[in-house]
Amino acid sequence: MHLHCHSWFSLRYGLMQPRELLSEARAANIRALALTDINATSAHWDFVRLAPEYGIRPALGIDFRNKTDDGLPLYVGLAHDNTGYAHLCQHLNAHLNTHRPFNDQAPPLHGVSIVYPWVRWKKSRPQLGPDEWIGVRPWEQAELRLLSKNKSIPWDRLIAWHSFTFRHKRDWNCHRILRAVDRNELLSKLPETATGHPYDRLLGTANFHQAFAENPLWVKRAELLLDQCSITLPELVEGRFHNNQHTYTNSEDEDEQLIRSLCAEGLAYRYPDHEEPVLERMEMELAVIRQQGYLAYFLINWDITSYARSRGYFYVGRGSGANSLVAYLLRITDVDPIELDLYFERFINLYRTNPPDFDIDFSWTDRDDVTEYIFQRFPHVALVGAYSTFQYRAVIRELGKVFGLPKHDIDRLADGKTHPPGTDDMETIVLRYAGYLQDYPNALTIHACGVLIADRPMHHFGGTFMPPKGFPTTQFDMVVAEDIGLYKFDILSQRGLGKIRDTIDLIAAHDPRAAARIDIHDMTRFKQDPRIKHLLREALAVGCFYVESPAMRMLMRKLQVDNYLGLVAASSVIRPGVARSGMMRAYIERHRHPERRSEAHPVLLELMPETYGVMVYQEDVIKVAHHFAGLDLGEADVLRRGMSGKFRSREEFAKARNTFQQKALERGRDAALVEEVWRQVESFAGYAFAKGHSASYAVESYQSLYLKAHWPLQYMAACINNFGGFYRTEFYVHEARMVGGRIEPPCLNRGGWEAQVEPAVQTILIGFNLARGVQAQTIARIVNERKSNGPFESLESAIERTGIGLEQCLLIIRCGGFRFTGKNQQQLQWEAHFILGHSQKGTTDATLFTPDITQFELPQFEANELETAFDQIELFGFPLVSPFRLLTAKAQAVAQKGVRSEALSHCIGQHVEVVGYLVTVKETHTARRERMSFGCFVDCEGQWLDTVHFPPSLKQFGFRGRGIYRIRGPVKEEFGCIHVEAVFMEKLDYIPDPRYTEDGLPGREPRPNNATSMSRRRQTMGARSGGGILKRTMR
Repeated sequence: MHLHCHSWFSLRYGLMQPRELLSEARAANIRALALTDINATSAHWDFVRLAPEYGIRPALGIDFRNKTDDGLPLYVGLAHDNTGYAHLCQHLNAHLNTHRPFNDQAPPLHGVSIVYPWVRWKKSRPQLGPDEWIGVRPWEQAELRLLSKNKSIPWDRLIAWHSFTFRHKRDWNCHRILRAVDRNELLSKLPETATGHPYDRLLGTANFHQAFAENPLWVKRAELLLDQCSITLPELVEGRFHNNQHTYTNSEDEDEQLIRSLCAEGLAYRYPDHEEPVLERMEMELAVIRQQGYLAYFLINWDITSYARSRGYFYVGRGSGANSLVAYLLRITDVDPIELDLYFERFINLYRTNPPDFDIDFSWTDRDDVTEYIFQRFPHVALVGAYSTFQYRAVIRELGKVFGLPKHDIDRLADGKTHPPGTDDMETIVLRYAGYLQDYPNALTIHACGVLIADRPMHHFGGTFMPPKGFPTTQFDMVVAEDIGLYKFDILSQRGLGKIRDTIDLIAAHDPRAAARIDIHDMTRFKQDPRIKHLLREALAVGCFYVESPAMRMLMRKLQVDNYLGLVAASSVIRPGVARSGMMRAYIERHRHPERRSEAHPVLLELMPETYGVMVYQEDVIKVAHHFAGLDLGEADVLRRGMSGKFRSREEFAKARNTFQQKALERGRDAALVEEVWRQVESFAGYAFAKGHSASYAVESYQSLYLKAHWPLQYMAACINNFGGFYRTEFYVHEARMVGGRIEPPCLNRGGWEAQVEPAVQTILIGFNLARGVQAQTIARIVNERKSNGPFESLESAIERTGIGLEQCLLIIRCGGFRFTGKNQQQLQWEAHFILGHSQKGTTDATLFTPDITQFELPQFEANELETAFDQIELFGFPLVSPFRLLTAKAQAVAQKGVRSEALSHCIGQHVEVVGYLVTVKETHTARRERMSFGCFVDCEGQWLDTVHFPPSLKQFGFRGRGIYRIRGPVKEEFGCIHVEAVFMEKLDYIPDPRYTEDGLPGREPRPNNATSMSRRRQTMGARSGGGILKRTMR
């Protein structure tokens, strides 16, 4: 009888999770329930999946409202079956995807019953169709009693109507708060029409009949309407395990014919002299792929990657898909499964019911175009949705606003600073309800990379919405998508591939032939390259994908890896699962000291000889589960999903643990050994890499290492243009110096928006894109003018030819963009004011004829590189000179006394003092949950310096932001990696900003004190923009 229920996916309106709705209904002895969220289908399939657990027959509908229709729906649609549900969602999507409001009257929808609230119907009185009804709430019966003789009312279309949104008074209060948050208004100003009714609570069967005791026929009609509605999870086509697009061509036979012809082409490319085992593996894979119905899945991925190659886009195919030879032959991935002996059953096996997993990475600049191609190429496509939730601090801020708290009080509460209990009632209420509303769904958003390609229109599976990205997006997440047989294609973006593409473009700008000879997929040559081996062995991989972080740098030094297979293992060893199990250290010891490999259990060593009996990959855990514990491949696949973090609950993982331990003990394994092996397995949950995934990462690492080894300046410029990676852009500029480059500021005559390379003079020109406030359109106009009519001769000619405005002109001057004129920045800023000071803010028109400009003879201005350095900090975020130059004289003396990084190897066990510029800090916790940190610095010679800060030291001497630190402590060494264990740390002082100080610059006479003599007072004028008005002096 309850035809109108809301879950918490009626965003900023409903309060209950689907499971809570069902629990309340079961407690009230209700046997059927209709979920009708407001313009949303997010909770529908969870509701349908869970309902049988509670003995409830589910029905689905949608509460249609416009943004202004807060209190009541325009109408509610209830689906008779799955076909009606598709029509209901089609109607919803047509409006949400185009942002059109709903009409007051519903269109005819086959297989759908429409219910109009009485208060809506009586205003417009639309003509009712055969499946349209008028819902009357209990308290509205009195009004109809007075109208009992009104023949214009269709009495035979009235039904009993009651909403279920709240459980108790707290829910009602939370509902009012959410409505105020949604409307962005004070709770005290919230109108009654903006909320539901406080009596929208569940009525048991007896209470429902009692509420409509004088109109039992209305109740009967409501019951018949609910009985008419039935829904199930979307059905799978017979013989299929999914609802993804089933065929790529017109039939499976044609799909198989096409994939075989593509594999034949791939054999010629990948294995020119292939042997029989390769053909046997290919035939075995094709047979399983056909049997499982995944031919279209492979061909769709092939189609996407083929389009990328046709557009010149670089990509990396990774995930468990890299275990497949067919994927390698189709060029979906560059990982050779034969070379790596990848476990095909990890990718597909007859026990696995979900499609294999492909993650395809594209450059961050190319991903949107690839996504648009997918939407144009295939008929039934949508992005995967996700939900953003209320986080505690955000809830406090929202509640503070709706309760009318002052901003300073809101900030204080958000920072966790509260008054003593009992001293502020309003504060207590805000904190209490923030706790209630924390983690509630707040808004629909987009999954980071998921794309669904279905076998039928997306409205058969639910509603979609149109985010600013411009692609239809499902209202359910990836977990619900898998429940209904839709498995996503992961189309990801990353900056690493952008670096590769930009590097080749920079090479081509000066040496097109060299760029044309680069085959970035030629892994065979890369694996033998001695320069790459050197970079790996010495951990000189800053800027290179996945191997540049401090942790990876130290691991590479410990392992002394200089080959591809070693890098594949290291890519997975670095993951938290291996480290957390304690097996990272065991792996390093056994790698460095072969005599210790015998410590591994013989069974584990036999299963995993190349990792010395240590579980490193997901495949290793499957092997252990299958061969050590005796689980079949289907049960082992459950473990695989657990390691990928794809369990719905820990109960599912506990079941897998019991099965593992029980079957291992049945095989006669020692109980202590079983417990230890399981401990290692369990530590992998949510963190393990598939071997193919690690191998894919290693491929991209090798590609970036190759470019850095042979074209270091071009590669570092590409890192700068792509805004770095693990580190801030500043440290890629630093690394460019370390590989032999000269760094210069931007230049209008030689550079452009992005960093440029001048190989002949080993110089990188920083791009204007790093300068805050400089507009891309301005630089584009300047560059186009320079290309058309030649370089600029002076500041005047640049202004005349481009029409640049004063604000942009001053920013470019401060960047160093006009240094080709031979004048310092102070002179140029004066000239800019003389020329443009009369113009309005913005740009001026370029002139056809050169006007006469009065020439002024300017005095000599003071100029100092330290002033320029502080300008660069303000504009770029970092100086182009060494930050050690900016220390005070006293701090520089301290820095000079510090032990250099290269000398630490001679100081093992000694207490030393080092000085370093902070690069990054990694915070973690000890076993006692105390905070500790790992510091990464560069010393005054640019070499890496690593520190460890244990809780006692960190509590007393914490980090204080970016800058240069003096650190004192003992030098420790582990597997050849050296670090300082900090027992004391302090931040050294920079000089005051010389642009503003009255004491002059270091090494100069103090400037006169203008306050002492009127005769020595100087005129000043605002000559700089960005960062405030700077006073410059002139005699």
